[in-house]
Order: sequence, then structure tokens, then C-alpha cells
Amino acid sequence: MIDKLTIDRIYNSLDIIDVVGDYVSLKRRGANYLGLCPFHNEKTPSFTVSASKGIYKCFGCGKGGNAVNFIMEQEGLSYVEALKSLAKRYNIEVEEKEPTQEDIQKRDQRESMLILSQHAADWFSKQLFETEEGKQIGLSYFKERGFTENTIKKFGLGYSPTKRDALTEAALKNGFKLDYLSSTGLTIVKDDYKFDRFAARVMFPIHSLSGQVIAFGGRIMRKDTKMAKYLNSPESEIYHKSRVLYGIYQARKAVTQQDSCILVEGYTDVISLNQAGIENVVASSGTSLTPDQVKMIKRFTSNLVILYDGDPAGIKASLRGIDIVLEEEMNVKICLLPEGEDPDSFAKNNGAQAVTDYISEKAVDFIRFKTNILMKDAGNDPIKKASVANDIVQSIAIIPDGIMRAIYLKDTASIMDMDEKVLYTEVNKVRRRRFYKNAEKQKEAPEKKVATPDSKEIVKPNLESVLFQAERELLWLLLQHGKTELYFESEGEEKEETHENISVSSFVLDDINADGLTFLHPVLRKVFDEMLNFQVRGMEIEEKYFVNHEDPQVVNAIVDITSKNFPLSKFWESVAKSKMPTIDLTEIAEKLLNQFKAYRIQKMIMDLNDQKRSTELSEAEMKEINVQIMELHNIRRKIPSINDQRTFY
Repeated sequence: MIDKLTIDRIYNSLDIIDVVGDYVSLKRRGANYLGLCPFHNEKTPSFTVSASKGIYKCFGCGKGGNAVNFIMEQEGLSYVEALKSLAKRYNIEVEEKEPTQEDIQKRDQRESMLILSQHAADWFSKQLFETEEGKQIGLSYFKERGFTENTIKKFGLGYSPTKRDALTEAALKNGFKLDYLSSTGLTIVKDDYKFDRFAARVMFPIHSLSGQVIAFGGRIMRKDTKMAKYLNSPESEIYHKSRVLYGIYQARKAVTQQDSCILVEGYTDVISLNQAGIENVVASSGTSLTPDQVKMIKRFTSNLVILYDGDPAGIKASLRGIDIVLEEEMNVKICLLPEGEDPDSFAKNNGAQAVTDYISEKAVDFIRFKTNILMKDAGNDPIKKASVANDIVQSIAIIPDGIMRAIYLKDTASIMDMDEKVLYTEVNKVRRRRFYKNAEKQKEAPEKKVATPDSKEIVKPNLESVLFQAERELLWLLLQHGKTELYFESEGEEKEETHENISVSSFVLDDINADGLTFLHPVLRKVFDEMLNFQVRGMEIEEKYFVNHEDPQVVNAIVDITSKNFPLSKFWESVAKSKMPTIDLTEIAEKLLNQFKAYRIQKMIMDLNDQKRSTELSEAEMKEINVQIMELHNIRRKIPSINDQRTFY
């Protein structure tokens, strides 16, 4: 466990704009920042970050929390893991003992796989720099490619020895389990034989957005072999190739700052361009772009430049996969490098400015590029030209924005010397077919109700929903005005007037507790119980405590409440707009208490009636329940006058 002082230091060091900004392109809007939500696919930004409160909230999907919760959600980490990750980011030392065999066994699979992957990356790096074999084979290869030692360390490059079980043997000696070596793909197990997947290869660690090592790529060093030149880790619990871009961890800030991302094919392309000073570059690692990869890029920018060498066959094959970029309403351009050059060689032979200038000058809009390259092959053959037109129409039809479609149609008609109306008609046909096809799929698909507890649900008013609202409104009052003091008069035993000051939090919490009531909603009840505990111990209720709570559900509930992400009652709506002087606040406190009590007692009556209907009761038990119901009805009727003896100022 991490001690509280260290946790407080981490929270006090956090800059939520800095943390979230590594994953989302944020733009200032008044006092807050706005961006596209990283947790669901959206076209209009609804993801808000408050620097002053240290919280984020998406008003589209409902997710909210603090910087720690964001890292937990984004990276799939536990609370402690997220704290460690942020501590490392802000150079805060977290004392930990070396994990024993028992500790390792207790960790869940994902955490163990991440720990093992980082251990392997460190081990590969050590082999590269500290062993004769690593220096002679691995380090000399990287230096031949022109990589400096700083670049090698920046990307965590390493070397896997020729001994077939070197890593496996070292990891087992360090207490790592063979199961995890196998599940990460570092070790191949066949019957009783186990050996390293990446033996005799230079190693390229693959990082997540937050910098965790999740997989590896390895390039074979032996020339007398029929083995694959490049080999990647297999899919696993922590690595899904279609959701990862090589170099995204190193590139994310530059992509946001330059509002542009350059896409290349391989690891060395990324590294060479980065070393040359062009840092906004990532690689798809030899695969066609996937929807998840496109969405990852779109978090940081809507502008994508795809850098190709001059291989025509490879270019045509890759064109088919770029339509998904258009579907995400991104601006995509294609840049062809000079013949005989690839990004790696071009970066080495030219400085950063020359490469940047070349891309600016030569990059061509994707639709125009695709039209030109296909038309060259078609020549004057009418059948081939018709095929090209159909291909281009399919791409344009995918674009959601009508204005962009119209611009592309006009441009394409001009290049192909065709009637724009013909292309327009064909695009509409494609879009209609797609619409009807999707409509049919929706009809055939069974209706699903997706549980989204973090989002605002549209439900018919019922007792539980109005009680939930009443509980949230009381918590809002306690969080925003708990310290405010109320002054009231009451008559003592000898009919003498007495004066007393009482805070809003004391008034509300003492009143509810004296009646033996508590909140119904489990998360809100947890908050209420902690507030009551503060009250008993004479401590003030601090919003910051709950915003930085270790329970993500508590944090999300508090963010919802403080951002007013719930429907207010009509009475509350009318007063929430005002600055709420004390005289208004006393009325509000009393009315919200009465509202909560009325709904809570009504729920107790409803539960007792359900009990009568659902169980076989003896005559005595039935009589006892009826007495309870009558007593509750009497209390319910008295609620409006419960505080009549108090005069508030």
C-alpha cells in the first residue's frame, strides 16, 4: 500500500490539464477546457475538464472523475497502479519492497503481464549495452542505422541473445511465472520444451499511450535463416495490435502541438524521423489502419499525413484501408517520397526542416491523390475509367459531411472530365443503399438495453428516481454550503428565547441521523456515511476529499453532483440560479430535508407493502407490519411541520 502522505503529495502535484492533455486535444473554453471524449466516439466535443476543480466530465457518455480515475479508465489500471504511474510522471518517490513470489502470485493477470513486460524491456536493454554479444551485434546494428545512444534509450531499444532460453531462464530466476511468460508471448511453450520467441533479434518495445510496455517487435539478426525478418508479440490481455500505434507515446505531445500526425509503416521510420526532429510521427506496424487506430489519432488531431515510399503496388493496396479515416471526418493527405527513398533514408539524408518543407509542398488530398493514381492506370479505357469512378464514389459516399462531399465531387468531376451530376447521383445511391442496409440490420438485431450507470438515464419518474434526486440535492447542499452557519431562535424549557449558531452540515446530518435514516443509493450512502463520520469527529466536509477519493464510483458521483449533471427539482432550479444568501439557504435546507424524509418514508411504506404481498405471513406478523405502515403514514403527514418550532434568520 502507498501511505497517505505520499498519496497527498501525488494529488497535490497533479495538473489534470497536463494529464488529460496527453490523451485528448483540449481547447480552452472560458474557465474550462473542451475536447472529444476518449471514452466514446463523438463528433461534437462534450468532454469538459476543470483545472480549478481538478475533474473531468463527459456530458455525452457520463464518465467523470479526477486525474487518477482518468488514468485508471484510460489504461485499465488499478487505483494503486494509477497512483504509481502518476508518481513516476511527477518524480515522486514511492517506496516499495521487491515483489516476493507470493506477491507476484497475488497480482492479477494484467498487472503481472505489465510488470513482466517492463522487466523484459529492461533486460533487453541491459543485454544491448552491457554484454559483448549485445554490443557487437545489436548496438552495432543500431549505430549503422544512424541511431544515437539518446535515441536508442528514448525508444527503449534492446537485444535478445542467441541463446534460445536466455530471457525465459532469467525471468524464472527472478520469480516470474511461466504462465505469464507464455501469455505475453515472450516464451513459447511446447510440451516440456520452452524457448524465447525473440532469440537473436534486436528489440523494439511497443508502448501504450501512457508509456507502459505492452508488447515487442523483433528484427532477426542472423542472415542464414528462413525465419521472418520481423516478428511481433501475439495478441494478449494487454496487447491488441489493431488498437496500438508504434511511437504514439513519444509522439502524442508533438501531434497535439502541431495539430498534425504523420503515419509511416515501420519502427525504424518512426525512430529516424523522430531523431531528425520530426516527432509527430507514428507507425501502423505494417498493417492497414484500423478504426481504433484512427480514433486514437483523432483524439489529438483531425489532420493526418500518410508518408509512402514510391512502391506503386504497395500504395494501391493500402488505399483501400484509408476510407475509414474519411468516415471519421478527418483531413487526410498522401505524400509520396522521391523514388528510391523511404522515410528512414529520407530522414537521414535531409534535416527536419527539409523533410517538413517537402511534406508541406508535396502532400496531396487523399481523394485527389487516389483519383490521379487510378486514372493513370485506366488510361483511355472506358471500362477501367468507369471502375475508377465507382471506386472514388464509394470513398466520397463514406464522408459524413455534406459540404465536404460536394467539394470532393466537384474536384473529382473536373479531374475525370465527367458530369458532376452523374457522380452526385451515384453517391446518393450508395448512401441510400447503406442507409437501408443499416436499417435492416437494426430491425433484425435483438433490442439491447445497455447498462450505463455513469450516464444520465431517461426514466419515468418513480419513487426510487425521485429519492435518488433528493439524495443528490442534499449532497450538493452539503458540499457547496456545508460550512455556512445558520442562526436561529427557539424557546427553552422556561419559555425563554435562546439563540444558536449551527452549520448547514450539522443541521442536515444531525437531523437525518437523529431520525435513524440513511441514504438508499449505495454510492451516495457511502458518501453520506463518511460525511457523518467527519461530523462526529468534528472535521469539516471538504469537496476535495471526495473528488480525490480512492473509490472511482464515489468520485464519479461527486463530479456528477458538483457539475449539476442531474435534473433539479423545480424549487431547486429556481434558487440555484441565485447567489443564495443565508435567508434563502435556510429555507432550502429545510425543504430538501423534508423532501428527502417524505420520499424515504414513502419508500419504507412501499417496501413493507411489498413484503405483505410477497411472503406468507402469520396473522401476528401481518398485524405488526400494518401497525408499522400506519405509524409511518402518521410520521409522513407530520413532516411539513417538523421544524415549525424553529425560526431561522
